[in-house]
Amino acid sequence: MRVVMFGYQTWGHRTLQALLDSEHEVALVVTHPKSDHAYERIWSDSVADLATEHGVEVVIRDRPDDDELFQKLKEVAPDVIVATNWRTWIPPHIFTLPKHGTLNVHDSLLPAYAGFSPLIWALINDEKEVGVTAHMMDETLDAGDIVLQRAVPVGPRDTTADLFHKTLELFGPITVDGLAEIAKGRTDFTKQDRSKASFFHKRAEEDLRIDWTWEAEELDRLVRAQCAPYPSAFCYHRGKRLEIVEAEVSRARYGGTPGRIFYREGDGVAIVAGAEARRGRNHALLVKKVRTEDGRELAATEYFTHMGGYLTSRP
Repeated sequence: MRVVMFGYQTWGHRTLQALLDSEHEVALVVTHPKSDHAYERIWSDSVADLATEHGVEVVIRDRPDDDELFQKLKEVAPDVIVATNWRTWIPPHIFTLPKHGTLNVHDSLLPAYAGFSPLIWALINDEKEVGVTAHMMDETLDAGDIVLQRAVPVGPRDTTADLFHKTLELFGPITVDGLAEIAKGRTDFTKQDRSKASFFHKRAEEDLRIDWTWEAEELDRLVRAQCAPYPSAFCYHRGKRLEIVEAEVSRARYGGTPGRIFYREGDGVAIVAGAEARRGRNHALLVKKVRTEDGRELAATEYFTHMGGYLTSRP
């Protein structure tokens, strides 16, 4: 089939490579300009560079809703559009232009985790598996009929970076296999159960802020979700920002006030956590590595020279 691809960052790069290696003809690539947004500097392999290397014409757009692009697409006359990690709304007159419509590839097990940063949100929420969905685009974001869906397990100590690499391996194969289903003339794809849908926003600074009333298990997942190369989860110590780089759940249970710098346990420092911590039934967040405002990365046992005092959510 003759394909136009809308894609961005490493997800788009991997998808484009699979299309270039397939039997399909990539007639045009549409991608976003480079961005200074913190999350868009991560996993930023260039779709434009890959297309250019293979002699495929590239169009750069923030939004694909102008007449010039529409006319270009009509001239190219694709059989299908493939969209992967496209960051802005694609209007109906574009996604319905090809005779086979538009196949969108999204890194969650839809209908759950539609929208942005699905792997981070899924890890924070203790999901047992994550995955990738290839679905037909319709007027509601990430809500179209499911062509294919593939899952991978979330390991007990996985970070978002681990989940990225696991799911990235699915993008190329699910795209090519999804196109094979479309090429067969299939249209009887699986309707999404909208009663199970959830839609998540982009991550921002406020989403990294540690709330010590969360249970230690939740905070452990937040720290793993905000692993390198993502911005780290943070709090404040003595009025200065302190990033929590590595942590786990304590073995012992600690009672008291959330945020209290309490006790050395093994190679970490136990910070009291949980809204019900006063009852003494909670595990603590065992902080193992921190990063200071000036960028120094230290073992928690080196940074916390004395026990006592508090870590807070705000200065």
